[in-house]
Amino acid sequence: MTATELADAVGVLTVVTLWTALAWRAAPALRRPNQRGLWVTVLAATVALTLFQPRIVAGFTDLGVGIHTVALTRNLIGVLSAGLVLLFIADSTRTRHLRAAVLVGLVTALGSLLALDLLGVDQTAAPGPAQGPATCSSLYWLILAVAHLLGDAVAVAVCWPYSRRTGDRDLVRSLRLFALGSVLALVFWSGYLVSLYVRAPGLLPYLSVIISVHGLFRAASLLVPTAAALARSATALSTVWRLWPLWRDLVAAVPQVTLAGPQRTRVREVLRPRSSWALQAHRQIIETYDALLDLQAYVGPDAYDTAYRRAEAAGLRGERRTAAALAGALGEARTAKLTAGTRTVTPPAEPPAAPGRLPGLDRGSPATLLALARTWPPTTAKPPAQPDPLPARRS
Repeated sequence: MTATELADAVGVLTVVTLWTALAWRAAPALRRPNQRGLWVTVLAATVALTLFQPRIVAGFTDLGVGIHTVALTRNLIGVLSAGLVLLFIADSTRTRHLRAAVLVGLVTALGSLLALDLLGVDQTAAPGPAQGPATCSSLYWLILAVAHLLGDAVAVAVCWPYSRRTGDRDLVRSLRLFALGSVLALVFWSGYLVSLYVRAPGLLPYLSVIISVHGLFRAASLLVPTAAALARSATALSTVWRLWPLWRDLVAAVPQVTLAGPQRTRVREVLRPRSSWALQAHRQIIETYDALLDLQAYVGPDAYDTAYRRAEAAGLRGERRTAAALAGALGEARTAKLTAGTRTVTPPAEPPAAPGRLPGLDRGSPATLLALARTWPPTTAKPPAQPDPLPARRS
């Protein structure tokens, strides 16, 4: 594959990715003022990159639109994109004078480019290539390049340091991806400006790859909230799936801790949840921990030590051995609780006189509960069978 073919392939991938990201994030981004500026900025960059693709340019020329018009439109929208980057940053500082200065500079740059093109300063008789300049005016290209370099340099200077101060992980990722994209844009415009005066046409395909990859970083920065939401959903789903057997068995012994009992199967719990996966995972963690606190009253004095020795004899080591010991002791406590609940004695059976306390369950962290679930022995969620009642004595 030649450099030109690589540039075309990466360019098509970038344009498709950018438009997909814009469509996906349009509704949530436009509803939130703090995300609207980023979305509009990426939109302008996407339009400029789309008009940069040779296939798109060829399509417009087939419709009768001149290459010069397409290139001029692309350049104007590109400067608008750089100005929107500066406005996006100025809005975050909430400084009116800075915003006004950016607006004045943006209008001046756009007006200067349009005026220079209409005046035809230093234009060549033959039109440039599809990815070449709309005009060979040195002043035209200086204004265009400086506008982009200024916008991208400010983006790098502001976004990366700010990402190190904020505690919002999604914002950190979005700012850093945006800054990395701006670094690539700086490389592109520096190289493109050099190629204008040095006349190195072989450099243009590689610069096209760089600006296309810059677009992928822009799309990634826009999709950070979506990616984070999908990651959280995947984590919640994994928690629901892995914790379900332990949760089902423990709340069967301590049903008062649950708001809604488990469904018949784990697959049904996942595919037809009563609430979101995140809420279901949160419920299972809390209810499992509450059941553990109740069942500790039924742990025999030596239950944990006995289960620990069994786990050690089975060849388990480290955290897995500790989790297996906890699971064994809790299994016995669960059986004791269920058995106590089925006895027909008056008064009802009480917990053991000297219950044991299980180590490592004082905080009930999700990691501890998931480790316990991995070694939880297969049990039945049903209590032991109710014994037949004794025949009534005759008086």
